[in-house]
Amino acid sequence: MKNLILINGTMGVGKTATSRELQNLLSKCVFLDGDWCWDMSPFIVTDETKKMVIDNITHLLNNFISCSEYQNIIFCWVMHEQSILDDVLSRLNKDDCTVYKFSIVCSEKALIERIKKDIEQGIRTEDIIEISVPRLSNYFRMDSEKIDVSEISAKQAAEIIYKQIPNS
Repeated sequence: MKNLILINGTMGVGKTATSRELQNLLSKCVFLDGDWCWDMSPFIVTDETKKMVIDNITHLLNNFISCSEYQNIIFCWVMHEQSILDDVLSRLNKDDCTVYKFSIVCSEKALIERIKKDIEQGIRTEDIIEISVPRLSNYFRMDSEKIDVSEISAKQAAEIIYKQIPNS
């Protein structure tokens, strides 16, 4: 049985950092960040581009699932609505997978501090605060295990997830 580990959370909360740390802990592991399938210039959000991105993500994930070389597949992405998570899962061949769903959450104060650090480093722009903060509450309602990172590092969050993956 393979482990398909889905990690979601709002922008700037630490999904990618947690996923990278988790990748270091797991053997035979591959990591896909959904943002890699959405990295375009200009960044255009239409029904057509949304469909294309979901198709790209699920194609890649199904290929990783079918590849005998990998036991653990980590996928992280914003997925700010349950319907997005459900859509991705509905397109995957999960017959030989145990699916784990985690939402990385934190306090509003911690999120703003994290995003401000990213802004100082040139990783994000100021407008992300106004987009990300209102979405934070969505993740508390998701069908997923919540990992509160308000006062812990990405490495500590990865260790929490790692302990929940048997035979990892």
